[in-house]
Amino acid sequence: MNPIQNKYDFVVLFDVENGNPNGDPDAGNMPRVDPETGLGIVTDVCLKRKIRNYVETVKEEAEGYKIYIKDTVPLNTSDKLAYAHIESDTERAKEAKKNKAVLDLMVRDFMCKNFFDIRTFGAVMTTFVKDSLNCGQVRGPVQLGFARSLDPIVPQEITITRIAITTEKDAANKTTEMGKKHIVPYGLYRAEGFVSANLARKVTGFSEADLNLLWEAIINMFEHDHSAARGKMAVRELIVFKHESEIGNAPSYKLFDLIDVKLKDENKPPRAFTDYSVNIREENLPQGVQIQRMI
Repeated sequence: MNPIQNKYDFVVLFDVENGNPNGDPDAGNMPRVDPETGLGIVTDVCLKRKIRNYVETVKEEAEGYKIYIKDTVPLNTSDKLAYAHIESDTERAKEAKKNKAVLDLMVRDFMCKNFFDIRTFGAVMTTFVKDSLNCGQVRGPVQLGFARSLDPIVPQEITITRIAITTEKDAANKTTEMGKKHIVPYGLYRAEGFVSANLARKVTGFSEADLNLLWEAIINMFEHDHSAARGKMAVRELIVFKHESEIGNAPSYKLFDLIDVKLKDENKPPRAFTDYSVNIREENLPQGVQIQRMI
């Protein structure tokens, strides 16, 4: 498959209702908050995890769509696949053993070709553990920033009770136990991302098919991730800017500034996506850039 030929920038709006979108382990798993502004935060790592999980769900380890960073699978287990593939080709193995640069390139190309998340986000595959395999480092064409809420959030700690008693000894003395649950009553978050056609062509081979799968995964990244902890979460908008060129026709920040998301009534706290208005000033769109609302 041929790499993409156009640069893209995109904005994602997603919301949470009565859930914890991204707990902070340094704060007892309370929702992440910027202490100076009170705005909620969801890390790029969290969002990439949702995208990986969706691709793994719909592709089910299909050829070219394995996931490198996943639960219960050590990185070196996946690294071994590249070396085993090269060893299976006698002629290529002989060539690789003569020249380390050739070996490194073969390994990198194999990992990019077979693992969607490496082809998309890149990966550090150098583990620096004795006798471990080294697949190098790959800089991916798709990058996401932290998501921030449009307005300050008010994290709440809810006390709950449960009838499932842990031990038989405790069951003899009580019928319920107490617990805690951290939620955000409502928050609308905005994340911004970038897709580099230049890196796709030079490094990973990220293709149009991969791009379409990425948009699909972003739109549906919370649909197969529902849990009691995260409550109701959904992607509300995916706004994509497509440049005519590989390098880009306008700075990303100028495109992001064209999107205004504001509360309709600033005198009451938001409790639904309909409490906001989303306005795109398309009349100020730079020449050579197209815009598309994917939802």
